Amino acid sequence: MNASLDISALPEGHPVKIYFKEKELIQKLLGELKETDPAFETQKYYNIFNQLQSIERRFERKENQLFPFLEQKGWNGPSQGMWSFHDNLREQFRLLRKKIAKGEYKEVAADAGFLISGIHRLLLIEEDVLFPNALEILSEKDWIEVRKGEEEIGWMLVETPVAFPKKEEYIHPAQDTTKRELTFSLENTSHYDEGYMTVDQVNLLLKTMPLDITFVDENDKVIFYNRGEERVFPRSAGIIGREVRFCHPPKSVGTVLKILEEFKKGTKNEASFWINFKGRLIYIRYFAVRDSEKKYRGVIEMSQDITDIKKIEGENRLLNWD
Repeated sequence: MNASLDISALPEGHPVKIYFKEKELIQKLLGELKETDPAFETQKYYNIFNQLQSIERRFERKENQLFPFLEQKGWNGPSQGMWSFHDNLREQFRLLRKKIAKGEYKEVAADAGFLISGIHRLLLIEEDVLFPNALEILSEKDWIEVRKGEEEIGWMLVETPVAFPKKEEYIHPAQDTTKRELTFSLENTSHYDEGYMTVDQVNLLLKTMPLDITFVDENDKVIFYNRGEERVFPRSAGIIGREVRFCHPPKSVGTVLKILEEFKKGTKNEASFWINFKGRLIYIRYFAVRDSEKKYRGVIEMSQDITDIKKIEGENRLLNWD
């Protein structure tokens, strides 16, 4: 352990303390995976592999919650280098899962070795570089805000970590109305062209829509995302006010910036993609937002799981809930 990093001094429920509890679980799973023969203990191996892949929650918490706070303090390195590391491991998980499914056990054992080595290396970088620096850079108030956003993403741990700060001081992010310093103006934030709705009704509408919606303003800052029950991609409060280029994996940033460039020039108004993600077909669309004078005001990113929609055939004019 890094000599300057004394997690014993951290209170229970502190984000870094949770990362270290997860680290213990990860190391245990890596040991079990290494010692299990996929050819003779296939189901056991598959179960361990599935549990280990829940490390995705750890990646998502760093990318969507910890990294944005570090960016605000001027440290952008983790958002670029470590996110790429995460994506490399994600790809290794994806390929290894396919080989397990095909029963290519000799290759599974070999590839698992690379995955195990990569995860160990990531844990070492976290412990020696990421967490010591983060603890120096971020204040206790920052860590409280980090933890609030983590509630929306989740953890690898079976049991939910204890509240941080103390329970009587804790406010769930969904009920949090604290006014914060933001990097965009809140002036003129309401009025609708047709009809009238309360703020509560608008929030309910956006929450209920079967779409992930993220709004980026004309200054390339994320100013809104809808809080749906089941999001396609994770989001947390840490991205509000964040530059959009830091909200995508490094390998996708070039494409996103190209879209924004064309939208701002007025040469394009829409961009569409569709990808296979966790066995589902996801439709991703970007729309330029322009005012009545055609001036660029930002971009809306919409993501939707269209797997079941693609299966629709013919017509269904009657209500059928069976």
